[in-house]
Amino acid sequence: MDATPHRIAVDVSTHYVEDQSDPRENRYVFSYTITIRNEGKEPARLLTRHWVITDAEGRVQEVRGDGVVGEQPHLTPGQGFRYSSGAVLETPVGVMQGSYQMITDTGERFDAPIAPFSLAKPGIVH
Repeated sequence: MDATPHRIAVDVSTHYVEDQSDPRENRYVFSYTITIRNEGKEPARLLTRHWVITDAEGRVQEVRGDGVVGEQPHLTPGQGFRYSSGAVLETPVGVMQGSYQMITDTGERFDAPIAPFSLAKPGIVH
């Protein structure tokens, strides 16, 4: 049995936004939808986010900020939260990864890692 009191599952789906992208200007826009689910034993609030976004040329953007989409969701065990956001790259392919800093109702802080996921214009990666 998993006795970990803090377990945040993160699922990601991505989409290339063709009508906002302009390949001639090296502008590739991606949207992503993230579902965060508290699979732990204690309620926790998402305090901050940290993203590392790397394009195909190795350029790295780091993004840090409070909450997600203007919110700091509080998740009880079994509860989920879904939101959508976006990223703009200079190449048609990139990778995002990061973490959410969480805090339990008792004040314990922990990081919820976000595994690397691809951003790719359709037809580029086979």
